[in-house]
Amino acid sequence: MELKDNEILLRKLTLADRFDMAEQANNINVSQNLRDAFPNPYTISDAEFFIENIANNEKNHIFGIFYEGNYCGNTGLHPGEDVYRLSAELGYFIGEKFWNKGITSRAVKLITDFGFNELKILKIYAGIFEFNKPSMRVLEKCGFKLEGILLKSIIKYDKIWDEYRYGKVNPKFME
Repeated sequence: MELKDNEILLRKLTLADRFDMAEQANNINVSQNLRDAFPNPYTISDAEFFIENIANNEKNHIFGIFYEGNYCGNTGLHPGEDVYRLSAELGYFIGEKFWNKGITSRAVKLITDFGFNELKILKIYAGIFEFNKPSMRVLEKCGFKLEGILLKSIIKYDKIWDEYRYGKVNPKFME
């Protein structure tokens, strides 16, 4: 499956993407904004493990982000369970050399539309570390609203931080 606009393509990752993925992911400026499960340093073996793991997991909808044919990051929707089964958590990262080009906003729009229209998700949400202002702006550009601040709820690099929780409800459920 592929999702695309004029310059952005979201597609399933293959092992051929592992070198580019490791190159973009192996950056402290990227990993500082992500959960600790995202390794730093990030190796080709880490990329291979990730790609092989998601290939066998139909619950998560994870795509590589490609800009003008170049791999530049990942985005994904992670559906909830039980009473949260109509919600999904949005995640994404983009390599630093692709920052400030509008790529992330366009990728978020593509995957949000996919979640609402194809997966029939009611709500998509994302948690952003308090120091990651650019990611907050991405979500706001894409129509996500700040729903709350979870005070002192995360730890990253031995410091305690707030999490800013953004959400967007499928417009079809708002009628």
